[in-house]
Amino acid sequence: MKIDNVDGFSFDFTDALDLFVFDEKDKSKPKYHGQPMKAVDIVAELPDAYIYVEIKDFHDPGMYNETLASNDEEALAIRDHFKWLKNYLKYKYRDSFLFRHAEEKVDKPIHYICLLTFDNALNTAMRKALQRELPVGLASKRWNHELVHSCEVLNLERWNKNFPKWPASRVVAGKS
Repeated sequence: MKIDNVDGFSFDFTDALDLFVFDEKDKSKPKYHGQPMKAVDIVAELPDAYIYVEIKDFHDPGMYNETLASNDEEALAIRDHFKWLKNYLKYKYRDSFLFRHAEEKVDKPIHYICLLTFDNALNTAMRKALQRELPVGLASKRWNHELVHSCEVLNLERWNKNFPKWPASRVVAGKS
């Protein structure tokens, strides 16, 4: 199944049973959920898992990269931006999980994939921060179910390298 032009990207989940924009804005569409909750951009249902995809195309990735800071004040501001983004991505996942739980659609492992237009090092830092806070796997010995099975943060190049079965591409301006 293919989905075109979601935040400037297209995806082909060749083995998907269902594929849709989860944060649908159009009230007339059947997948519109209309609740005051955050939502990941795409949900793909595979035979043995769900994939939640969040997409962020940044015009200034440097505002999240502390290694580019020229002084302590700038480093603090960049850390604050990074923390804000990490929390934003975390709550997008958690709200989506809660919504899907209410739909009884968390009956398979869920993989959270963030497609960010950062370099690999910054994506790795974000992945590690998200994995700690979501948390990945069974975080408590009292839990019978995990909240998320895996969490990846990649750019487009790494997406296509790691997921050749699910190719992604940028949408060319003026085309869908």
